[in-house]
Amino acid sequence: MITITPLSSGSKGNILLLETETIKLIIDVGISAKIAEQKLQEVGVSFSDVDAILITHEHSDHIKGLETIARRYNLPVFANAETAKAILDAGIQDVQFTIFTTDESFHFKGVDIYPFSIQHDTMDPVAFTFVYQGIKVGICTDLGYVTSLVKAHLEGCHALVIESNHEPSMIHACNRPQVYKTRVLGRQGHLSNDMCCELLTAVAGETLQHVFLAHLSEECNNPELALKKGKAVLGENVNLYLAHQHTISEAVTLHPEPLKTKS
Repeated sequence: MITITPLSSGSKGNILLLETETIKLIIDVGISAKIAEQKLQEVGVSFSDVDAILITHEHSDHIKGLETIARRYNLPVFANAETAKAILDAGIQDVQFTIFTTDESFHFKGVDIYPFSIQHDTMDPVAFTFVYQGIKVGICTDLGYVTSLVKAHLEGCHALVIESNHEPSMIHACNRPQVYKTRVLGRQGHLSNDMCCELLTAVAGETLQHVFLAHLSEECNNPELALKKGKAVLGENVNLYLAHQHTISEAVTLHPEPLKTKS
């Protein structure tokens, strides 16, 4: 089985727990160490139980608590070389990096992990797919443009955590500086609700059971609208959830399909 629990998702910090029977992984630590510890405790887990941290990119809302947590619990941190260098250059030193290569899969304690390249304004940002016992999970946020590579990697997933960041009209109407608007709406920014729906339409198949809409902007999105648009393309056969910023989201557990026996 695989269990996915988004602990926090949005511009104020991102952290997600992925578990199997034998491993616990944290994807990004973009909130303070204290709050991260509290959130894990709420779901009955300690960082002492965690096997590793995986980092998608070096923006602060993905690494804020990384140094403290990695040092305090002596945890390995998986990142690609460019992301690790950017983190070290930012003055974060007490991290034991295990370097992976973007667009090359690796195996860790029974789980096949594939970090693939995405379009975002950092050194070498990635999204991930995880495969365990035939179950495939995709985690893909912080991208401004959906490439054919992204679509190819997310096909065949049983569960997805996908960015549905904003409504463009709300970006244009907000009081943020023009540089912010240009960045978010650009090809290295963030996915709008409609772009998220286009991606879901392209990759949703017979295996897809659960989707989390993630990294919603608190200022430039409407959660009900994001859900409405998502449901319109996914229909009734896929469970749709919001990944929340301030509260722990509903955990989703996927089980391998039973082997079919010959009659």
